[in-house]
Amino acid sequence: MVDLESEVPPLPPRYRFRDLLLGDQGWQQNDDRVQVDFYMNENTFKERLKLFFIKNQRSSLRIRLFNFSLKLLSCLLYIIRVLLDDPTQGHGCPTLILFETTLLSYLSYKGNIWEQILRVPFLLEIINAVPFIITILWPTLRNLFIPVFLNCWLAKHALENMINDLHRAIQRTQSAMFNQVLILISTLLCLIFTCICGIQHLERAGNKLTLFDSLYFCIVTFSTVGFGDVTPKIWPSKLLVVIMICVALVVLPIQFEQLAYLWMERQKSGGNYSRHRAQTEKHVVLCVSSLKIDLLMDFLNEFYAHPRLQDYYVVILCPTEMDAQVRRVLQIPMWSQRVIYLQGSALKDQDLLRAKMDDAEACFILSSRCEVDRTAADHQTILRAWAVKDFAPNCPLYVQILKPENKFHIKFADHVVCEEEFKYAMLALNCICPATSTLITLLVHTSRGQEGQQSPEQWQKMYGRCSGNEVYHINLEESTFFAEYEGKSFTYASFHAHKKFGVCLICVRREDNKNILLNPGPRYIMSSSDMCFYINITKEENSAFKKKEQHRKSNVSKSFYHGPPRLPVHSIMASMGTVAIDLQDTGCRSPSGPTLALPSEGGKQGRRSSIAPVLEVADSSTLQTCDLSDQSEDETTPSDDEVSSGLEYAKGYPPYSPYIGSSPTFCHLLHEKVPFCCLRLDKGCQHNYYEDAKAYGFKNKLIIVAAETAGNGLYNFIVPLRAYYRPKKELNPIVLLLDNPPDMHFLDAICWFPMVYYMVGSIDNLDDLLRCGVTFAANVVVVDKESTMSAEEDYMADAKTIVNVQTLFRLFSSLSIITELTHPANMRFMQFRDKDCYSLALSKLEKKEREKGSNLAFMFRLPFAAGRVFSISMLDTLLYQSFVKDYMISITRLLLGLDTTPGSGFLCSMKIMEDDLWIRTYARLYQKLCSSTGDIPIGIYRTESQKLATSESQISISVEEWEDTKESKDHFNYRNSHRNSTSSDQSDHPLLRRKSMQWARRLSRKGPKHSGKTAEKISQQRLSLYRRSERQELAELVKNRMKHLSLSTAGYDEMNDHQNTLSYILINPSPDTRLELNDVVYLIRPDPLAYVPNSAPSRKNSFCNTIGQDTREETQL
Repeated sequence: MVDLESEVPPLPPRYRFRDLLLGDQGWQQNDDRVQVDFYMNENTFKERLKLFFIKNQRSSLRIRLFNFSLKLLSCLLYIIRVLLDDPTQGHGCPTLILFETTLLSYLSYKGNIWEQILRVPFLLEIINAVPFIITILWPTLRNLFIPVFLNCWLAKHALENMINDLHRAIQRTQSAMFNQVLILISTLLCLIFTCICGIQHLERAGNKLTLFDSLYFCIVTFSTVGFGDVTPKIWPSKLLVVIMICVALVVLPIQFEQLAYLWMERQKSGGNYSRHRAQTEKHVVLCVSSLKIDLLMDFLNEFYAHPRLQDYYVVILCPTEMDAQVRRVLQIPMWSQRVIYLQGSALKDQDLLRAKMDDAEACFILSSRCEVDRTAADHQTILRAWAVKDFAPNCPLYVQILKPENKFHIKFADHVVCEEEFKYAMLALNCICPATSTLITLLVHTSRGQEGQQSPEQWQKMYGRCSGNEVYHINLEESTFFAEYEGKSFTYASFHAHKKFGVCLICVRREDNKNILLNPGPRYIMSSSDMCFYINITKEENSAFKKKEQHRKSNVSKSFYHGPPRLPVHSIMASMGTVAIDLQDTGCRSPSGPTLALPSEGGKQGRRSSIAPVLEVADSSTLQTCDLSDQSEDETTPSDDEVSSGLEYAKGYPPYSPYIGSSPTFCHLLHEKVPFCCLRLDKGCQHNYYEDAKAYGFKNKLIIVAAETAGNGLYNFIVPLRAYYRPKKELNPIVLLLDNPPDMHFLDAICWFPMVYYMVGSIDNLDDLLRCGVTFAANVVVVDKESTMSAEEDYMADAKTIVNVQTLFRLFSSLSIITELTHPANMRFMQFRDKDCYSLALSKLEKKEREKGSNLAFMFRLPFAAGRVFSISMLDTLLYQSFVKDYMISITRLLLGLDTTPGSGFLCSMKIMEDDLWIRTYARLYQKLCSSTGDIPIGIYRTESQKLATSESQISISVEEWEDTKESKDHFNYRNSHRNSTSSDQSDHPLLRRKSMQWARRLSRKGPKHSGKTAEKISQQRLSLYRRSERQELAELVKNRMKHLSLSTAGYDEMNDHQNTLSYILINPSPDTRLELNDVVYLIRPDPLAYVPNSAPSRKNSFCNTIGQDTREETQL
């Protein structure tokens, strides 16, 4: 084996810095290595000259600038010579220029000498310089004419080279349009100057024109005016004019063509955003893969809805060419002065420099949700975010991501909205808090609350007015709303602020803590440095306060809760900048004053129901947990029913998350995970033999989710429905109806949750729907499929989903269907009913609101108002609004249950039953909740009967017009009563169907006795009867399929539908709003883990154990 140490020469004993620089000669004597010098050819004299004259930008620029100055000087001297008519000789300058031209030709020589000699600039140099050199040797030839004015073309050539060197020297690329315009102008000037000087010189033998006459002649000729008062007389000058016109006809069109081409290309690419504008004006950059007109208008309308953003500019950086629709919109004066479109990529520093990203106030990076491969779209978004962060590290980033598993790659971004996280969490809350999607959408949109105010219908006015409520923030010590509640409890401040000002305080944030607390409860004491977040029509800074007169106040207090329902009177928006707020008296009345009495019952006629006052500081003896007491009790002492049915669940954090970055949530979990085979609903295994949902015998109704694949976002649908604050007895079984089988890692994540199952099938198949238990499902959630989000015609992406949901709606009319769509404009097709006059009226109302510039023109569509349809694109405004309100994403995540903060509350709902109507008004409900459970109400979900003659579910005919017999009238009344039943089976009554058809035939045989309204009424009745029979046929089809699958038809009720009702949301209604039966109240409930009462077990009734408490101090609002 060779010794390695003997092969490697040792280091010299003395290796000093001098030896490193100069080398150690003694050490190198015995060294066989050879020193090699690189780039030795650059040390030659020619290369040094080339480096000085050509390669070096700065020295080359100086030389070209000097050359350009000499050319202009020679042209100026020629003009002076002509004006003075005294020839002066200058030999040094042309000689120097000729020497420089020859030297540059030699340095640029690359093998073909004739190419250098026959170049036009070189020939012009020879023509102008050689005669001067000759006159040095032969003085007698000094009177020879030399066309020195041709130096203007050499000056033009030097100018072009100088601009190129200037761009290289300062490392900036000016606009190609500027260069082309400069070349065009210089070409035109050179043509005119050459023609002027040539005509003037040649006409010395003729008219002896002056320079001014020559200028006049050239301008008149080139402008094609041709007065004819000045004309050339001799043939050489005429020939020169012909040559110059031909040259102009050839050269100028070429220059104009290049200029037009550059103009068109600039229109496509968008040009540059100047550095001066970036330093003097504020702008934001919008980076997108492809710009659609809907995305652009949503961004612009929401961004410029805020008054303080009116002076901002929006720079759009998009790699694709601007389409026709976007171009037409950006030509509107309102947007053309604010929006700048740049075609380029965020991955190129040159394009980021064009957009002046380092000077931008913010950068919005949006994903393309219409891509077939959404993961690839996320990867592009991630690279754009990295590129912007690398180029401009101080620029705030607002990033939209599609898949939750990709979120951790962009944790450095200031604000991130994950589409699938928000989508699934919102759809989940829709199942337990109706219309949560509509509630959140209205809160994150900017609106003035003026939509629907011209409508004749009362519900549209109330709904439109309350939709203007948004979330605002203010420091407590600077606030008129909340400053007086310093040192008071949170619930006390929230109740009295709503009573006095009509604002709803929902959350707060400590100065030394970044976490926002959603309704921290009555034990939270307000501090002067707290940041308060409240819901109101407008922010406090835009509000004006006026105190009512004392006598008027007393009159209002007497009739405050007596009289018909009326519109909100608090926080009415008077203008864009100011809101007038009426201040109410917040003093509590004495116990001896008038009280609210319940209806007398038996021996309780003398008892009065009262509402306890909201305490300034929490008292543990008066706090109750409102249906949450079972949370602590059930953990230690489960009931006998739970033990027998195996409902003992543990509470803890899910042991397995399907993706990185999911927020941990305290949930109801199983003690042991369920085997994967038991998660399959429609197939039995060795552990159970159930093959359909009916066999499981669930006590609560199902929640069915129809999706294409079990993506990681679907995990966020399950977590809010299994959160620890949901009562165990109210947990609904969840069935995932998937087109494709789920992955193993997804099953690992859901096997710890109770009553979660999956089934491979599709909503296209009626058998799959029946097996998964659609006949006794509380809600069916239809998620938009990724494979259908992309279509040749954009709005056709929802076609398959809409038709499937319409089929489901026709087959199961009593089913609550929640649908996700790609495009919000398609929601008008949900639960579509042709010849429905009311839907046509709503369509006209939507068009009117859109013409008025409303951002929420679609809000009056019945499916959206009722929370039955949702589009994730409506939540894009959440990211845009976070530029002004940086807390909106955090608050929305808390409301949806995506984030849980210790001490922070959660969103839930309660239903107003008949026993609760004694409360009468929203203000008294507010006080009842704050004084008993600490809940904060934020809105009402109201359902009303749609009393329309054109409704499908109504048959209002005067039977006396057709039949005078009592039998026919009784038969009609029986039909109506049977229609409204909830458990009748029409297949068991064939006589009813036969009589209905006989009645329809009788109507068709008899001629109309009246015209006009009677004829229209008859046609509507015939249509209703026809649809009635059609619905019966669909019911027979469903029942036959159920019998074929050996499923019981007992749970199927084809006659119970909700087509004759409309639902809508009232966000933060006024205190005097009347409560109605079946109203659903949105509540923000305190964290049950933050306070566990020690009192006896609470009673369960319709109003969370708080109704009937008559031992407290009595008060009236």
